[in-house]
Amino acid sequence: MDTRVSHAHSTGGYGERRASCERGATAFGVPALRDVTVADLGRAAEMLDEVTFRRVRHIVTENQRVLDTVRTLRERGPRAIGDLLVASHASMRDDFEISAPELDTAVDAALAAGAIGARMTGGGFGGAAIALVEQSAVETVSDAVTAAFAASRFASPHIFTVTPAAGARRDS
Repeated sequence: MDTRVSHAHSTGGYGERRASCERGATAFGVPALRDVTVADLGRAAEMLDEVTFRRVRHIVTENQRVLDTVRTLRERGPRAIGDLLVASHASMRDDFEISAPELDTAVDAALAAGAIGARMTGGGFGGAAIALVEQSAVETVSDAVTAAFAASRFASPHIFTVTPAAGARRDS
């Protein structure tokens, strides 16, 4: 779901988010936040200011959600990852603060119309969202998102369907 909201990472707060993450990693004495675990977040809350803590919490929990998503996909399949997608969006919206009203509208409308899960994609501050939807609900979800955009007086989104595939690989 392309919200048609343009953004520029150079002026959209991306540098501030990166600086917060670097401060968090420095406070932990690690090269990057990938070296911090969810179990470390209690300590992070004590040693970081509130904004830096929320930025760090997003990165650390998002890293864990990625691992959980990979495991869940392997063990239970795509219908089981909906809550992880929703949690990811909430974290990007609330902790990392990179969502936009149009992104939130797309995600909320898709979920309300029956999507299994939904979240913004990319670097934030506009752009696109994805919704995991049963084939039989694609039209219902698309119509609901389009109607929600119209009700909010946003530009009409560009919605397109994709089908999962095995991904790129080398054929010999």
